[in-house]
Amino acid sequence: MAKKTEARVKPTAVEDPFAEIPAEWLEEFEAAARRPLKTRFRYAFIHTYKPVLDDASFRAFETMEDYRRWCEENLPDWLGYGRV
Repeated sequence: MAKKTEARVKPTAVEDPFAEIPAEWLEEFEAAARRPLKTRFRYAFIHTYKPVLDDASFRAFETMEDYRRWCEENLPDWLGYGRV
């Protein structure tokens, strides 16, 4: 009995996901990846002042409805705490 030969399909080339990333960005990423974890955490979080929210150290509300109402009345829309 003759052996059946299968036609092999050449795999398609997978596009390089890094091809469109500028070389200087990749260099910066690689340099950051070599830093110790403690250093990376220190630089990873950037504090952004949030008006009204950051102006008091503590707030408490009786109900979720009270909290939502306070957000709608006091916070700028761009912070994203309003109802949809």
